[in-house]
Amino acid sequence: MDLLKTKLSLDNIRQELVRLEDSLIFALIERAQFAHNQDVYCSSRFPVEAFSGSFLDYFLHEIESVHAKVRRYTSPDEYPFTKNLPEPILPPLEFPKLLVPNDVNLNDKLKHIYLNDILPAICNPGDDSNYGSSATKDVDALQILSRRIHYGKFVAEAKFNDPREHGLYVSLIRSGNRDGIMDLLTNRSVEVRLLKRLRKKALAYGQEIEEDGPGSHGHLKIPLDVVTDMYERHIIPLTKEVEVEYLLRRLDHEGVDTTFKSDRGS
Repeated sequence: MDLLKTKLSLDNIRQELVRLEDSLIFALIERAQFAHNQDVYCSSRFPVEAFSGSFLDYFLHEIESVHAKVRRYTSPDEYPFTKNLPEPILPPLEFPKLLVPNDVNLNDKLKHIYLNDILPAICNPGDDSNYGSSATKDVDALQILSRRIHYGKFVAEAKFNDPREHGLYVSLIRSGNRDGIMDLLTNRSVEVRLLKRLRKKALAYGQEIEEDGPGSHGHLKIPLDVVTDMYERHIIPLTKEVEVEYLLRRLDHEGVDTTFKSDRGS
């Protein structure tokens, strides 16, 4: 989504989230072609001078350093995993005021979940020595996952500006009622439809397509339940945690107007 030009609303945010579903499934399929390769994540396996951490930590910082130079992390939908990144070499862009200033970043928690829950579920155990390729695909998947969960800020801002619920959000925020905010922003019917759609996508994208016949369901590129399980157990809860954390800070900037358009009439 072009955040420089798009007039954000809950509807076009949802469209972007649907596109991210496709990107994420393909990223997981790409990573699953290599073995787990645990050495990539062991801090003592490939020591780098003047750096403390695993090979993935090192590679991720190097990638994000390059991306920071071309102002990736000045965009309101991008959040780095690493710190001490260089300043951009390109001039700044003037984004519309889409969000209020905030420091909500759940990438540490997301990375832990990816390494300990998602990766073992999609990769065959063992070591095939494809360390660089594995780390490259890990970075791709992590960046998509991060963008997906932090889009919760846009969802939260759009819901906060809905005139039918704005007053209730303000009341819950002022009382610090996390559970009440979580209940208000949760739409279980939307989540159920999402999980059904993901299962269909995982089946379609994960099968082998034959030139002269239907796709084969016998051997899928990733286990069918991995994608829906990942969303239900991790991505949806993390996204809603982002939403709640953002909203709890929203009244710190009560006089700040953003450029969100409500999908509903006033």
